[in-house]
Amino acid sequence: MLSERAVRPAVSVNANPFVDFVSHTLTVVEAEARKLRHDPLELLTRAVQPMLWLLVFGQVFGRIRGVPTGAISYRDFLAPGVLAQSGLFIAIFYGITAVWERDLGIVHKYLVSPASRVALVLGKALSAGLRGLSQGLIIYILSVFLGVDLRFSPGAILGVLAAIILASAVFATLSLMVACLVKTRERVMGIGQVLTMPLFFASNAIYPVALMPGWLRVVAAINPLTYQVDALRALMIQGGTSTFGLGLDFAVLAGVLALFVAVASRLYPSLAA
Repeated sequence: MLSERAVRPAVSVNANPFVDFVSHTLTVVEAEARKLRHDPLELLTRAVQPMLWLLVFGQVFGRIRGVPTGAISYRDFLAPGVLAQSGLFIAIFYGITAVWERDLGIVHKYLVSPASRVALVLGKALSAGLRGLSQGLIIYILSVFLGVDLRFSPGAILGVLAAIILASAVFATLSLMVACLVKTRERVMGIGQVLTMPLFFASNAIYPVALMPGWLRVVAAINPLTYQVDALRALMIQGGTSTFGLGLDFAVLAGVLALFVAVASRLYPSLAA
């Protein structure tokens, strides 16, 4: 069990509210990072599925001619989608941890701390990005092994890191909202399973938007995962391009995150009820 110090942001003596907010947010992130450090096996087991997508699905579908992936191969086209999928599958079940914390009394300790509800929720959202980054490292290593034509310029790497953190935070906050509403691990797990497949298949992760029927294109256009994959494909892959533009990709992810954090911060106290 985490210590009191690990889960309770310290009382700040700083008179600057913004500095206090950042300090409280980072304290929550640090507490979540401790859990990750003590359970690295979870990340390795969650890496099995994306490895299978790249090794099996990517190799098989890469033999099919006529898939409109532009100037890049299907293998290169798929790698950013698998990275996005990996982060989604981890983040969408993040609400289970919130219910577990409620059962251990950790949520109550957070709520009586001087940290604002927004700082608590944002800290948890950003901590999901740490797990997404660890998965990204695994996907990068596997992609190099498979000969994916990756970009390694500093700007591209920083953009990939930002896209992973933002999208992981979006889906982790969505999962937290679900946990606040249903309040049981079993229901969070069930709803998470219902959400993952539609989010994944109604995106451009494994096929271009151009192949979708009209109604599915509409769904893809409001799916945050679509914009994450679009950004990753332009930043990760040599010759990759952004369909919507990187500015719009990051604006959508940041806007959805801000909306979800605002809603989740209102719902978070109800988790302890």
